[in-house]
Amino acid sequence: MRTYKAVFSDIDGTLLTSEHIVSTATIEAIASLQKKNIPFVIISSRSASCIYPILKKHHFQCPIVACGGAWIEDMNGRILSNEGMSRQTAATVIEFMTEKNFDLAWGIYSGKNWITNDRTDARILHEESVVEVESVEGTVALLPDDAVVNKILCMCNPACILQIEEDLKEAFPTLSIVKSSSYLLEIMPAGMNKAKGIRKFCEIFGIATEDSVAFGDNYNDLEMLYAAGCGVLMGNAPAAILETFPGKVTLDNNHDGIPVALKDLGMI
Repeated sequence: MRTYKAVFSDIDGTLLTSEHIVSTATIEAIASLQKKNIPFVIISSRSASCIYPILKKHHFQCPIVACGGAWIEDMNGRILSNEGMSRQTAATVIEFMTEKNFDLAWGIYSGKNWITNDRTDARILHEESVVEVESVEGTVALLPDDAVVNKILCMCNPACILQIEEDLKEAFPTLSIVKSSSYLLEIMPAGMNKAKGIRKFCEIFGIATEDSVAFGDNYNDLEMLYAAGCGVLMGNAPAAILETFPGKVTLDNNHDGIPVALKDLGMI
């Protein structure tokens, strides 16, 4: 059996149950890995500031890869990587979406900053309740000229999201635009994704990528699952993914899919 040296886990739909908590069995599995000096790395499209409440609530001390791979911190909070698009590029995308009058709310993630266009919008209020962090209402102009924008998050009307995605991809072919749920679109620099994030993390810490395990549940996790030595898809993934995924599939996020898979792999 292969000896794996790092475990990466998505948050929503993977690490968290549908009640937005980490199960007791999963917490125990993470502790077991850490006793063996196997890093458990939280990797998410969320910004770092939107991951911190999970660390605090569950008393985790672990590295994080945030904003879909653009931001990496070690277990002590030291920033190891910070990549993204320019403030001007972000402003151009926002201007385009505004002119098109898309049915969406947006958020800009830059470092530990989270700027949204309308904090009274129910979609933003919902996102704030999920991540347990308040955004700041404003525009890109709140950021310094040399700011790195790690990601733009679009919270779309599900009935319109595919058309919005198509229009954005046509207008901005040099950006990475991917759907991460039935209503969320992630906009990042070309080539930026969770697969790049785990490769960068492994490079920094001297771990071969093929010696890693990755857990995910949605479209924006697929590249990461294929890049890891062992990609594990959660049982609650969309049917279209479950039907075609060639790798390991575990139980869903409400039935301890992560610890069950780790036991199958002989890691705990």
